[in-house]
Amino acid sequence: MADSPLVRKHSGDFHWEGVDVLAYKQEGSAPFKDVTRQVLFDSDDPPAQLRYFEVSPGGHTTLERHEHVHSVMVIRGRGQCLVGDRAYELAANDLVNVPPLAWHQFRAAPDSPLGFLCLVPAQRDRPQLPSADELESLTRALK
Repeated sequence: MADSPLVRKHSGDFHWEGVDVLAYKQEGSAPFKDVTRQVLFDSDDPPAQLRYFEVSPGGHTTLERHEHVHSVMVIRGRGQCLVGDRAYELAANDLVNVPPLAWHQFRAAPDSPLGFLCLVPAQRDRPQLPSADELESLTRALK
């Protein structure tokens, strides 16, 4: 990112100049529905990455956990998140702290996208997916 401009203008529709809209993950790698990601900053100093995720209405991120923390700020729409074994309603400007090894998932409301900024360490571990028993228990919290 050293060669990137100091200012990248926002287009007004949750896209930024020179920032590609990427697939959330490779299809078939883990269960998710209608999610995109944009890497806004990727730096060695500080060693962190700031990303924007957008979950389309009715969509959801993968239910997973990591050894690293996630710091999240909702900036668009509404929905809910699962952190650990508890579900929380979300709206614009809400903050979410996902501790290390906490199960987490973000879901957009059926009639609204959910857009959020996510700050993570530059060097991260691979996501861990729940077992069938863990998945059954965790999905009950989202109902």
